[in-house]
Amino acid sequence: MSRRTLLRGTAIGAGAVALPSLLTACGGGPADAGKTIALGSNASDPVPKKAFAEAFKAYEEQSKDDRKVKVNTVDHNSFQENINRYLQSTPDDVFMWFAGFRMQFFAKKNLLHEISDLWSGFDGFSDAIKDQSTGEDGKQYFVPYYYYPWAVFHRKSVFQKYGYEVPKDLDAYVALAKQMQKDKLVPIAFADKDGWPAMGTFDYLNMRINGYAFHKSLMAGEKAWNGKEVKEVFDTWRRLMPYHQEGANGRTWQEGAQSLQKGQAGMTVLGLPHPGQQFPDADKEDLDFFAFPEIDPEHGQDAVEAPIDGFLLARKGKNLKNDKGMAAAKDLLKFLATAEAENIYLQHDPNNIAVHDGADTGKYSTLQKKAVDLVSGAKQISQFLDRDTRPDFASTVMIPAIQTFIGNPQDVDGLVNDIERQKKTVFASD
Repeated sequence: MSRRTLLRGTAIGAGAVALPSLLTACGGGPADAGKTIALGSNASDPVPKKAFAEAFKAYEEQSKDDRKVKVNTVDHNSFQENINRYLQSTPDDVFMWFAGFRMQFFAKKNLLHEISDLWSGFDGFSDAIKDQSTGEDGKQYFVPYYYYPWAVFHRKSVFQKYGYEVPKDLDAYVALAKQMQKDKLVPIAFADKDGWPAMGTFDYLNMRINGYAFHKSLMAGEKAWNGKEVKEVFDTWRRLMPYHQEGANGRTWQEGAQSLQKGQAGMTVLGLPHPGQQFPDADKEDLDFFAFPEIDPEHGQDAVEAPIDGFLLARKGKNLKNDKGMAAAKDLLKFLATAEAENIYLQHDPNNIAVHDGADTGKYSTLQKKAVDLVSGAKQISQFLDRDTRPDFASTVMIPAIQTFIGNPQDVDGLVNDIERQKKTVFASD
């Protein structure tokens, strides 16, 4: 699995890295267009991979035209790193991707087929979900499938054993971390070898300190990275660094989550599926979370990070060059937009939340129900740093910048000045 190091990130941005052979379209072609639907998947972890397989199997079984879904699964990080090249070469017909800016970016580059005609027949999606599936041109491009909130995860039994209380603000969070150190625990399990996990911590710090509106403007390139607002974010993060697990740049998110599962760490900031996948069934009920603590009372805990995943049609999908291929791909998307399809998936992956109003929530775990409450009670919802901004800025600038900060959090001024300089170059590239 290729990792998002500074060298690799820069090379990708410069076009110096060849597209991995795995990240090319599989199956199909004109000969069997209309029968085989090629689908590009980034669900490389075992739990979601199996859950998607069950959903696609259900589609095949109910298909009146004996259609088959041929899945091309690529390591999640490699898929994200190379998505731009993938979409410009010979992509699969349907592919997994993200809502919001990440979708809008490729729609604007004319690398996606619009599916407004399908949306006219969809039901069960809120206006907010539809908005996240809509491009800048007002057309729909995305079929939402599930979402998951980010929060501070912990084990109930550990908190009960030591008498810990959920912190409501930053001072209480720091005090709890100090006590965990005294109790011989790693306060905050932390991992960023994959390049993206630490972004969740940055997002929450920024939204708690500067508010959701500033965060969105910063992600859009409209605010300066070397202003006092962002400096305060990194200065606050630096205050927390002594309580983070050391060696984060060499640790995968799976390893970080396992530290929590093994009782070695007291807390971790991740998305709902991440620790959930590392906890065996016998331990599931011991996993819990709380909202990221308040820093500035003006912004409180109003914003929640809750990315939405789903499916899109690739403009250059090779089976989409004729009517039969297009009809087959759209038929699959229609199925994936149903409550039935989401129910099948969530039976096998209870670490996410359905976006369809008609999905069966009766079997939700305690943790899933709590996640629904967290998101439904939020005043603002963000998608995630590498989804709320340009993908090239996220991969070639922010990944190496955050990893540099983790390795040496002392030079905040130099860090933010460098980010701002690179931001201007990237956002001016169009």
